[in-house]
Amino acid sequence: MDTETRIAVVSIIVENAEETAELNDIIHEYAQYVVGRMGIPYRQKGINIISLVLDAPQNAISTLSGRIGRLDGVTSKVAYAKV
Repeated sequence: MDTETRIAVVSIIVENAEETAELNDIIHEYAQYVVGRMGIPYRQKGINIISLVLDAPQNAISTLSGRIGRLDGVTSKVAYAKV
């Protein structure tokens, strides 16, 4: 079991608002790792931008980002802290 955690920011761009409920369900499954969440509706472009700060095992971060990225019209990228 991976007990070490990493600090990461997951950047999410939602272009398909129909996936919002599923996205929120996925994020809720990982709530224990979420340090903070910021969402910005960019109405002029018809998209939503979400940043998640996580303190989680590497495999949890990768799984979360992968699941989010498989949603139709949703993009997910991860940046890791060096500490």
